[in-house]
Amino acid sequence: MADQKDDEFLDDIESAEAEAYADDSEDMDPVEVELDALRAERDELKDRFMRALADAENARKRADKDRREAQQYGGSKLARDLLPVYDNLNRALTVAREENGADALIEGIELTLRELLNTFTKHGMTAISPQVGEKFDPQQHEAMFEAPVPGTKHGEIIQVSAEGFMLYDRLLRPAQVGVSSTPAS
Repeated sequence: MADQKDDEFLDDIESAEAEAYADDSEDMDPVEVELDALRAERDELKDRFMRALADAENARKRADKDRREAQQYGGSKLARDLLPVYDNLNRALTVAREENGADALIEGIELTLRELLNTFTKHGMTAISPQVGEKFDPQQHEAMFEAPVPGTKHGEIIQVSAEGFMLYDRLLRPAQVGVSSTPAS
C-alpha cells in the first residue's frame, strides 16, 4: 500500500517535470528531445529492474528461512507422539525397580530408554527435568495441582509428574509438576 502511494507521488512529480520539460523542449533540437526521452525510459526500466531484483532477493531469503525452520521443526509432531513412549518406559522402569523385577528386564528397559534419549538428543530434543524444591517456572512447567505442604515456600515444586521437552529453542511439552500453595508466614 505504501509502495503504491510512493509510486503515485513519483508519478505526479514526473508528470510535473515532463510538463516543464515540454515547455522548454519547444526550443530544443528534436534529436535532443528524443535522446532525453530514451534516457528517461532507460532510467525507468533500470528502476523497475532494481525493484524486481530486490523482490527476488527478499523472496530467496524468506524461502531459505522457511526451509531452515521446516528442517529444524518439521518433526515436532512425531516428537510429540514419541513422548508418551518415553513416559511409559519411565513408568515401567520405576515399577520394575520398586517390585524388584528381573534384572534383565530392568536392564532392557534402561537400555531402550537410553537409546530413545540419545535419539531425542540427536534430533535437538532436550529434557526439562525439574527437581523438587525448585521454583515453578510457567515458561517450562505446567502446574497439575497445588497443595499446602509444610516446610515449603509458595511456588516451589513439590512433585514432578512428567518431564518436559524442548525442541531446539521451542517448548515441545512443559514439565508437569505439583506446586506448593503454602501461604507466606
